[in-house]
Amino acid sequence: MARSRSLSTNIWRYINPAYYLKRPKRLAFLFIAFVCLSFFVWDRQTLVREHEVEVAQLNDIVHKLKNQLEESKNVKDALSEKSTLGGEDINASKKIGIEDDPVSVQRREKVKGAMLHAWTSYEKYAWGKDELQPQSKNGVDSFGGLGATLIDSLDTLYIMGLDEQFQRAREWVANSLDFNKNYDASVFETTIRVVGGLLSSFDLSGDKIFLEKATDIANRLLPAWDTASGIPFNIINLAHGNAHNPGWTGGDSILADSGTEQLEFIALSQRTGDPKYQQKAENVILQLNKSFPSDGLLPIYINPHKGTPSYSTVTFGAMGDSFYEYLLKVWIQGNRTAAVKHYREMWETSMTGLLSLVRRTTPSSFAYIAEKMGNSLTDKMDELACFAPGMIALGSSGYDRENSQKFLSLAEELAWTCYNFYQSTPTKLAGENYFFHAGQDMSVGTSWNILRPETVESLFYLWRLTGNKTYQEWGWNIFEAFEKNSRIESGYVGLKDVNSGVKDNMMQSFFLAETLKYLYLLFSPTTVISLDEWVFNTEAHPLRIVTRHGQGVINEVSDEQHKPKLHSRKQGRFGHL
Repeated sequence: MARSRSLSTNIWRYINPAYYLKRPKRLAFLFIAFVCLSFFVWDRQTLVREHEVEVAQLNDIVHKLKNQLEESKNVKDALSEKSTLGGEDINASKKIGIEDDPVSVQRREKVKGAMLHAWTSYEKYAWGKDELQPQSKNGVDSFGGLGATLIDSLDTLYIMGLDEQFQRAREWVANSLDFNKNYDASVFETTIRVVGGLLSSFDLSGDKIFLEKATDIANRLLPAWDTASGIPFNIINLAHGNAHNPGWTGGDSILADSGTEQLEFIALSQRTGDPKYQQKAENVILQLNKSFPSDGLLPIYINPHKGTPSYSTVTFGAMGDSFYEYLLKVWIQGNRTAAVKHYREMWETSMTGLLSLVRRTTPSSFAYIAEKMGNSLTDKMDELACFAPGMIALGSSGYDRENSQKFLSLAEELAWTCYNFYQSTPTKLAGENYFFHAGQDMSVGTSWNILRPETVESLFYLWRLTGNKTYQEWGWNIFEAFEKNSRIESGYVGLKDVNSGVKDNMMQSFFLAETLKYLYLLFSPTTVISLDEWVFNTEAHPLRIVTRHGQGVINEVSDEQHKPKLHSRKQGRFGHL
């Protein structure tokens, strides 16, 4: 017991502070030991934290690699499927530039930056208005206050992965877009910009608010087709449904305005299950086919009461252009089946007629498409007609081998001419139309440039279909000319004169909908908005291809088809960024 008590006393004295105060050396040793132990513990905790951070980073890298591997598998699977374009294997795409080279990535980002500049300017100065006037920094309602630029831009924003901007625009559509306006609207412009833009946004995102709004505006347009022949009047009051034609047409309907609603209205019937939209639009083609000329070339004026052509100009430019475009594209939209074969047959007839209008200049042998009045040809071509090279290239695969090559070669010749519309001016931007004179090649007629997309559109198709990167180079040169001459601090403007470079005060909605979208896709992999899955309306709004079976029968699109591809903003909607 005594020994035990003595041991306890000896142990407790080392805890007593007085013991160390009498022994300073031991106190110093104890302090040093405490400091060393503290450093040891702190260092171990730091190492643990750093290790945890490194592990988290490695896990993140592994996760990204897994995602990339999965995307690679998806691309590989897509490439292994058979192409519906000409019945050839889509593996051929590997030979035509599907690889995403560094130059294309850089250029695509530049185009995306241009879109962001244009859109941010619109948001700041003209939100909800139809179009922005960049010089005066205000918005104007050129189309009755339907938010034309906003709706036209929706799918461009989506495709480029500009999610925040897309969501703000979506909220405006949901909460502020109102079609009940006492305004005489162009049936054509409202269809291609508003109906087309909303349907494309629905097909891309699966958001039903866009389908609801598209249905609303289409219902307001439908009374325009209530004529004796079914050929629509071209103007209608959105609030009251009163329809008529412009006074300057002499009461006639315009060919392009009447024959450029089929893609949108067929798509709307497929998405809603209501056949009335498709029936109205397709009846126009049936009526025109009754008296379709042997050369497939229709004058630009059509009598809406009789459904017959009036004596007027034949052109692939203004007021004629998109009629021919839609003959081909409805055939593609229906996936080239027997149900849409008559569209292809009409288009091929028109292409025979187009060949009769092709002439070549001296001394440089630029091919161009002349205009026709009666039996007389006019050596004039609109920049608007520069959509034709892309259309011809797109349709060339439906011919036999010999004719396919003939039309593809013609498309390439015409694209070279259209590119030189740009290269022939001091600003390197094209005028509105050109005249051709013996020994002088081409000269600018109307000298303004309003940011049109047609030439870039054709370059996009030719690059996609041939893989020739020359078309990318031409497109890049045109983009740089826009950047040099049309970009200002508050958006993009057109030119009053492509020779002097004097600027106007309008940023056209189609610059965001078409010009920048086609430029962006020109530098994107071919899997982005694949031509095997999508068809573009004349305002560059992509709509899903849906196989059609049987005459006059709509084929609805399943909910599965409306699911968006990807949602990762970092990867982009289509997994390519």
